[in-house]
Amino acid sequence: MQSLPKRNFLKLTLAATAAAALAACGSNDDEVVATVNPLDIVGVAQSDPQFSILVEAVVAAGLVDTLKSAGPFTVFAPTNTAFAALLTELGVTKDALLANKPLLTAVLTYHVVPAKVPAASVPVGKAITSVQGGVFKIETTGGLKITDGRNRVANIVATDVAASNGVIHVIDKVILPADKDIVATAQSLPDFSILVEAVVAAGLVSTLQGTGPFTVFAPTNAAFAALLTELGVSKDALLANKALLTQVLTYHVVPGRVLKADVPVGAPITTVQGETFTINAALKITDRRARQAGIVATDVFTSNGVIHVIDKVILPAA
Repeated sequence: MQSLPKRNFLKLTLAATAAAALAACGSNDDEVVATVNPLDIVGVAQSDPQFSILVEAVVAAGLVDTLKSAGPFTVFAPTNTAFAALLTELGVTKDALLANKPLLTAVLTYHVVPAKVPAASVPVGKAITSVQGGVFKIETTGGLKITDGRNRVANIVATDVAASNGVIHVIDKVILPADKDIVATAQSLPDFSILVEAVVAAGLVSTLQGTGPFTVFAPTNAAFAALLTELGVSKDALLANKALLTQVLTYHVVPGRVLKADVPVGAPITTVQGETFTINAALKITDRRARQAGIVATDVFTSNGVIHVIDKVILPAA
């Protein structure tokens, strides 16, 4: 089987892991050294009845040898209850899910990170890249919580279950990789209907369906209505002005996936349009015309980037 690629997430956690290792090396010789679990990740899962469906899924997907290899890996392991809830959510039987090897492989590898990441080293709020290639994030509000690619939330209910080739964190919901790009995500949310009309009118649909990743600061319908009043134009007139519309829309797009935790506060942020804006610590954007917009929702995941919702259309220089 093809070896698993190292991801940027390994870089994010390397310093913390190294520091922990150094601290362990410097411990008092009289202290008791913890025994390493002789079981690998598959063995640990097989030894715990709450993971019986997970083990069936790993076998059905042909991932046993991978998860028994040297690794190291971090596995976010759903319980049987989590899998039962997924079957209800998807409206399928367990047999049907286990028979769908491509889907099963994508879902299971989305739960695996190609590095050993103890709970203390989790990069809170950052994009975590899985073996599957999709990203998710972990936050600490009200306990450790995962937001997956479909903006569903799972709780991490137990951490740092040791294995010989990594570590397991137990979760109460099966997480799923993103299945909608930026355009499809906007189309699924009624508050972005004017934004979608504008993207279509400007001929930017295929661009925002591209690989990316992109970060889109997405104005709501109310934000567009306020812009029409500010400019003294009708919606039809704005949508008909393709040159202006393209300038404005691409000013709302930043190349790369920039989550809230990675926003460079106070520094100029260069857009696809070419000009910059800034974001302050209160999550207020100042555009090139010194107008301010508030970021009212953050980190809406898509398959090719992330969306932040804003309450005012920002504008490049006049």
